[in-house]
Amino acid sequence: GFDRLLVVTQGMTPQRLFDKCKELFPSWKCTDKNLDEVIKSDRTSQNGHYAIWVRDRVEADEENKNLSADNLKKRGGTEITLEERMLYELKFFKETGKHLDELNWTLCADSRFTDGSVPYAYWHGGEFLVYWSYARNHYDGLRSRSVVS
Repeated sequence: GFDRLLVVTQGMTPQRLFDKCKELFPSWKCTDKNLDEVIKSDRTSQNGHYAIWVRDRVEADEENKNLSADNLKKRGGTEITLEERMLYELKFFKETGKHLDELNWTLCADSRFTDGSVPYAYWHGGEFLVYWSYARNHYDGLRSRSVVS
């Protein structure tokens, strides 16, 4: 079930969360631009706090393997944003000293880069990475995390 609560406090932007990750562990993003300028998410904490529930798992949801962001939109439901995924990374690291998605990648399907591509995040080679995928791309290891609010 959805048994992990994430509270996104007001003002938590993509760039602020990425910078916090970078303070705590090696982190890299696929753009030199400020993430706040190039990421648009379905939910933000711009106007206040909000909370979501995710499945309490190290790896992204197997139920969502081989589903592109386009497929997920057609299916309906709510998927994780880049901000929520980075917040989960920070929380998990602080609690365990370990990282999420060491084998798979979390597709942040409720976020988009300004060009329409979809961010994804994972841990690889001792580094937290934020990269992008086309909205139509689907792979076994590229999996969204479904959320409920």
